[in-house]
Amino acid sequence: MKRTPKDEYLERARRLSGNEIERLLSRLHGKLRRRLDEERLSPLEVIALQRESDDDDLNEWRARMSELNAQLTRDLPDTARI
Repeated sequence: MKRTPKDEYLERARRLSGNEIERLLSRLHGKLRRRLDEERLSPLEVIALQRESDDDDLNEWRARMSELNAQLTRDLPDTARI
């Protein structure tokens, strides 16, 4: 199954500066790098997919941190909280 980027992320990728594009391309994951090297995806599509992946990772991290903070709030006495 070929994964295609959402239109929202393609539009965001189009608006990136040269430095931002270079930074994103330097952090590509294995499959995306291969797809770009084999020219199965355009650089714009690869950048959009990378941004989408980064956003998904960030949202997962935020959810985990929220759960941990809620757990700490429940488990720690009031005097031990920062």
